[in-house]
Formats: sequence, structure tokens, C-alpha cells
Amino acid sequence: MSDAEDGKTVTVTSKGQATIPKEFRDKLHIDTPDRVRFIETEDGEVVVRPVKRPSELRGALAAGEADRAQSATEQLRAERQRDKNTTDEKYGISDT
Repeated sequence: MSDAEDGKTVTVTSKGQATIPKEFRDKLHIDTPDRVRFIETEDGEVVVRPVKRPSELRGALAAGEADRAQSATEQLRAERQRDKNTTDEKYGISDT
């Protein structure tokens, strides 16, 4: 088994808190205080991704014409709707 498959074991407290090992914090450039996002893949694996600070995103929206047509708020709303639709589809929830 490789190191990637072995992973690291951490303790989860009664409050649901766990410490991200330093080597992963360094690799993902997670500082303190900072935020991370847990994302479940289609395979059922959970991925941890750092959440970028707004100051790090300056100029990022100037990448393409489609992005320029939407404000950051509209893009966030669209992303949240996609996430909701994915979750609803996964659990068989309909709006009707």
C-alpha cells in the first residue's frame, strides 16, 4: 500500500472537530484561521479543499466572457443551485 492509501488517522472530538495534519495543511496552503470545504465525489469519497479568501480572487472573474456577464453573487447563486440540484437528485427529492 502506498502512503497515499495509508493516509493519516486523526481523532474526532465530541463536537465533531478534527485536526487536519500539518503536512496536508501545508500542501493545501491552509492557514489559521482559515476555511475548508468538504466535497463528496460521485464515487462517495470526501475531498477537502481550501476556501479562497475574497482578496485572493481579485481579477479572477475577468477570465472569460461568460463570467463577465454574471456578477460574483450571481455566480455563487448558480453554484449553490447546482449543488442543491445534485443533492436533490442524489436523494430523489423533487420540487413538486
